[in-house]
Amino acid sequence: MYYDALQHLRKGDTILYPSDTLWGLGCDARNEKAVEKIMSIKQQPENKGFVILISKIEQLSEYVLEVPEIAWNLVEFAEKPLTVIYPKGKNLPINLLGKDGSIAIRLVKDDFCKGLVHKFERSIVSTIANLSGQKLPVKFDDISPEILENVDFILKNPNGENKISQPSQIIKLGLDYGFEFIRK
Repeated sequence: MYYDALQHLRKGDTILYPSDTLWGLGCDARNEKAVEKIMSIKQQPENKGFVILISKIEQLSEYVLEVPEIAWNLVEFAEKPLTVIYPKGKNLPINLLGKDGSIAIRLVKDDFCKGLVHKFERSIVSTIANLSGQKLPVKFDDISPEILENVDFILKNPNGENKISQPSQIIKLGLDYGFEFIRK
């Protein structure tokens, strides 16, 4: 089911896939050129970081310089998709980070999306599959022709559309136990 998508990710290509929330554009999170291609496809301004997806909570330490203690419970016990913005990312291209060096990460719990990330064995970029500032693609038919024409591979879930049809919640953490809800 994932074979072709994984081959494209390994080659540095971009994919369109049903994430754990909405339809997403993705690539190998460690591939700077692939991240640039997604920015180009989305017509997104630079210095606006993307979310990366992980399949195991232990991967946080691979991508975050210092994981705030509160994050472990927040991430593990979140019932809905939760994106957490951590103060300092590491082992990732600069164009994937926020202006302040932060990194947004979501532990995927949806079986289909989690399977993709797990089989890839590293993080995958997840950004909503729309042109910057345009309508959110809840269904495949909502995706603009510009996105469809420019992505390298389209992966569909053989079980149908996603059950969740809205963006994740976003919380920004500080190292001092401070936090801020960006999107509820």
